[in-house]
Amino acid sequence: MPIQWFPGHMAKAKREVQEKLKLVDYVIELLDARAPESSQNPMLHQVLQDKPRMVVLMKKDLADQRATDKWITYFSERGIPTVAVDVQQKKDIEYVIQIAREMGKSKLEKLKRRGIRPRPARAMIIGIPNVGKSTLINRLAHKKIAKTGDRPGVTTSQQWIKVKDFELLDTPGILWPKFEDEVVGYRLAALGTIKDQLLPMEDIAAFVMEYLKERYPSVVTDRFQVSLETEDMMEIFETIGRLRGCLESGGVVSLEKTADVIIRDLRTGKMGNISLEWPQEEVETSSS
Repeated sequence: MPIQWFPGHMAKAKREVQEKLKLVDYVIELLDARAPESSQNPMLHQVLQDKPRMVVLMKKDLADQRATDKWITYFSERGIPTVAVDVQQKKDIEYVIQIAREMGKSKLEKLKRRGIRPRPARAMIIGIPNVGKSTLINRLAHKKIAKTGDRPGVTTSQQWIKVKDFELLDTPGILWPKFEDEVVGYRLAALGTIKDQLLPMEDIAAFVMEYLKERYPSVVTDRFQVSLETEDMMEIFETIGRLRGCLESGGVVSLEKTADVIIRDLRTGKMGNISLEWPQEEVETSSS
């Protein structure tokens, strides 16, 4: 079942990205460290074409460090400078600035050779909704410039922001019209990238539990006290619902409340550091 979601402001934002691309020297692409490939917008990649870019893996404090290290290697081997970031860590913010400076150096050197007075390097910052763009920009600028929120679609327009010796063009989070691979849609829904109303929370929670059984079995057995032998998802929800007090009148387990508990525990890191996606090469190796 392909998942479709393409509000009008996102179509407009895509056109504006295309128009403003010629004004910038390179692109800073923000991805969710817990699902880097799924949080890449293929539509934007078509627009960017050969524009130099760096990748920032956001929310590394919620991701599995083992997976994050593999993703950094994955992108770096493809010639894309990559850094993982916890926005609360000053050293991570400084590292982003350092790489951004390096990205802009070649452009400024070309201007010097042509006898043109150097200007600040210009970068466009892009990413899907709720990936943490506004929070990162505020940390980079050392003041509150961009609006922040824990829901998709907070930023709805573009603005230039001065960051030390380079300039950032902020853009709204943009999703693509349709997730042909429903697993991508479930990953992004689980992380809160697309609005919760678009998919049944019970389906998202069931997807998460199946994934945890495969990749993080100790979370299933220790935190939720569910046997790995249990195949019936209704039985899994019953066990978790009773454990966490997700009951309706008459002592009946509420599937909706149970699903909310599972998703909330994932999004807030209460399950521990969980990555929903690993580089394909690693997945194939571990399963062979």
